[in-house]
Amino acid sequence: MSPSSYWADKYVENKRTAEKAIALIKPAQRVFIGSSCGEPQHLVRELSEASNYFRDIEINRLMTLETTPLTLIADKTRDQSLNIRSFYLGSAKPKAIARNKRFITPINLSAVPRLFKSRLLPIHVALIQVSPPDDFGWMSLGVSVDITLAAALSADLVIAQVNKHMPRVLGRSFLHVNEVDVFVEHDEPLLTIGEAPELKAANDIGRLIARLIEDGSTMEIGLGSTHQATLLALADKNDLGIHTQYMTNDIMHLFSRGVITNRKKGFNEGKIVASGALGTEDLYEFLNDNPAIEFYPSDYVNDPMVIARHNKMVSMNVAMSIDLTGQVAADALPYNHFSGITGMLDFLRGAVQSPGGKSIMMLPATAFKGQKSRIVPQLDDVAVVVPRGDVQHVVTEYGVVNLFGKSLQERAMAMISIAHPEFRDELFHAAKKLGLLSAERTLNESIHGVYPIHLEETVNIGDAAVTIRPAKPVDERRIQEHFYNLDKDDVVARFFHEKNSFVHDDVKGVSLIDYINDLTVLAVVGEFGFGQVVGIGECLLDPASNEAEVAFSISKAYQKRGLGIMLMAKLASAARDNGIAGLFAFTSTQNRGMIKLFKSLPYKVDSFFDGEMLKLSCKFDQPI
Repeated sequence: MSPSSYWADKYVENKRTAEKAIALIKPAQRVFIGSSCGEPQHLVRELSEASNYFRDIEINRLMTLETTPLTLIADKTRDQSLNIRSFYLGSAKPKAIARNKRFITPINLSAVPRLFKSRLLPIHVALIQVSPPDDFGWMSLGVSVDITLAAALSADLVIAQVNKHMPRVLGRSFLHVNEVDVFVEHDEPLLTIGEAPELKAANDIGRLIARLIEDGSTMEIGLGSTHQATLLALADKNDLGIHTQYMTNDIMHLFSRGVITNRKKGFNEGKIVASGALGTEDLYEFLNDNPAIEFYPSDYVNDPMVIARHNKMVSMNVAMSIDLTGQVAADALPYNHFSGITGMLDFLRGAVQSPGGKSIMMLPATAFKGQKSRIVPQLDDVAVVVPRGDVQHVVTEYGVVNLFGKSLQERAMAMISIAHPEFRDELFHAAKKLGLLSAERTLNESIHGVYPIHLEETVNIGDAAVTIRPAKPVDERRIQEHFYNLDKDDVVARFFHEKNSFVHDDVKGVSLIDYINDLTVLAVVGEFGFGQVVGIGECLLDPASNEAEVAFSISKAYQKRGLGIMLMAKLASAARDNGIAGLFAFTSTQNRGMIKLFKSLPYKVDSFFDGEMLKLSCKFDQPI
C-alpha cells in the first residue's frame, strides 16, 4: 500500500467472502486460528468445508474441544489434508483429548508468542476475529489477545473476520487495518461458556481458601473454580486486584460488588489485566470500552517476572490429581471448550516470587462419585503439569496444607491428612511401601478424622495475629519445638516431672488425633505452614466416665494474656458438641493457672484433693 493511500480504502479493496479468503491458503502452509472464545467461527467453518482441497496444512491453536471438528478431518485424511498442533500443557486423560494427544505441543503460554515472533515456528496464515475498525482504523482483538496478537503480527497473511459482536477491549489488543491483508465481514454471536457445575466439595474448598487470602491481594483465578466457590473464597475481601489469564463472569460479579478495586496491586494499579475472556454475552458487553480493563498478550500477562511485581499475588488453580510428593496433573474441563492449563505454571512461579504472594492448588478429594481418590501415591500414567518443587498450598474439602519447604515424609503426611478418610489407609501403606514414611510412623485413629474447620479462629493478642485451631498430623515438629522451648517450671506443670526430651513417641498422641474422642487445639503465630506453636490445649476422652481429661501449656511470652482461657473455651465447646459429658484435670494446688481456667467456664466446678494431686472437674449439664 502506498504511503498516501487511506486505510479505509484498503479496507474496502480487501474485503472478501470467506470462501475466497480461505482459497488464499496454499499447500503445506501453517495456519493459526484465533484462540478460545475469539475463534473466528465463520472462517473455521469455511476452512472445514474446503478441507478436501488442502494438502498438508498445519493448524496451530490453543487446545480446544472444538466447535468445528478439524481433528476429525485430520483423522479421516490421515493428516494429509490437515494436521493439528495444539498448544497445551495438561494431561491428556479425558477421552476427548486422549484420542488426539498426538497433536499436543506441551509449552508454557508465556513462551508461545516468542515461538511465533522469532519465526522458529513461522505462521504463514493467521485466521483471527476483530471488532469493526474505529474512526482511526484500529480494530480490537477483543476477547482473545493471548497468543493471537503475536500470530497476527508475525504471519505472512492475516485474514480477519470482522464481527460487530466482538467487544472493543482496551490495552495492547489492537491491530490497525494496515496490518491486516483480508477482511471478511460476518456478524455472529461469540462463543460462550456456562458456569461450572456446583459441587459441595468445591464450596467447602472455597471457604477454606478464604482464610488464606488477605485484603489487598492481587488474584489470578484459573478456570475450573466454580462460581459459588469463588464467591465463598473472595466475596468478603477488600481491595482485591486482578492479573489473570482469562477474564470471567465471576471476576465481573466481584468487580460489580466492589470487592475488586485494583487500588493496591502495586503494578498496573486501577486496571484489571488479562489476556482473554471466557464467559457469557453479559461479560463481553461489560468488557466493551471499559476503561477499568486492559488486555495484553500472553508473553506479558503470563511472564513470571511481570506476575511477581504485584503485591500479594495469589494464583488459584484447579488440579486433576496430586501425588503424595506434590506432583500435579491438570487437565482441560469437560464442561467447556477451552483450557487455561497452559499458563498455570507461569502463574504459580510468578505468584510465589511476589511480595507476600502464594500459590493455591485446589482439588476435590475424590472423583467418579467418590469411587476414586484424586490424591494418589504417585503420578505414573499422566503428564506432570506442575513439578513438586513448585507446589505450595494444596486444598481439598478436608483441609489445607503448605508443602513449601517440606520433606517428602512431611509432604506424604500432609497429603494423606487432606485425602478422603476412606482412602487414607491405602495411601498410608502405599507411602510406606514407596519409602516416603519411616517404618515406625503411625496414624492411629487420626487416619479417619475429619478436620473440624469450624473450630478455627484468629484473634489478636497484642500486635500478633494468633490462629486457634485443631492440631493436624503435620504439626508434630512444631509441637516438639513448643515443648522444648517451655521453661522448666512449665514443663513440670504440664508433665508432672522434669523432662528434657520430647521425641516422636512422646508427641504423636498430641498431633495424631481423631477430633472427637481425642482433640488437641493449638495457638499458632506466623505464616501458614510455618507458624510457631505458642499454646496447646489437649482433650482426651475417658470412655468409662464419658468425661475428657484436659491439659495445657502456654509459651512464656503468651502467659497471663487470656490465651489459656480461649483454648479452654474451645475445648469445652468441641467436647460438648461431640456428646462428651464434661471435663476434668489433675494438677497441683499451686497451679493457679489451671484452677483459673476451670473457673472461667460457665459450669459448676468440683475439686477433690487426695493428698498429692488436685482433681478439678465440671459437667456440661450443670451450668452456674
